[in-house]
Amino acid sequence: MESWAIWLIVAVVLAVGEMATLGFFLAPFAGGAAVAALLAALDAGATIEWAAFLVVSIILLAALRPLARQHQRGRAIKVGTAALVGQTAMVVERIANAEGVGCVKLDGEIWTARAYDDDEVIEPGTRVHVLEIRGATALVSE
Repeated sequence: MESWAIWLIVAVVLAVGEMATLGFFLAPFAGGAAVAALLAALDAGATIEWAAFLVVSIILLAALRPLARQHQRGRAIKVGTAALVGQTAMVVERIANAEGVGCVKLDGEIWTARAYDDDEVIEPGTRVHVLEIRGATALVSE
């Protein structure tokens, strides 16, 4: 088997391994193997192929892995009630914790609401911020 085919197989195996692990560790090596496969197809020689594989892999690893890790940390996708925290809602029924009343329209739905501050009374038509969701109740503040 020719060396370019071996390098290409290595690149594909590493790329598939990256897809399976999602750790962004194997992808730079797959890139290095792809460059080595290209050089092998041009009859560059084994030493140049290996050197290119190592240099390209190390450069890609050093340049791209920190970016990928930063991207993974910064992209926590909020779902469910956690996605509602921080949104703005419209008071549709007077909110008074002492009386146990209050509703807001939040994300197109009517939610039971209570003021985050127990002494606060919020009138209908007021825009409020959702600070927390407890069960099926939104805790809000002006």
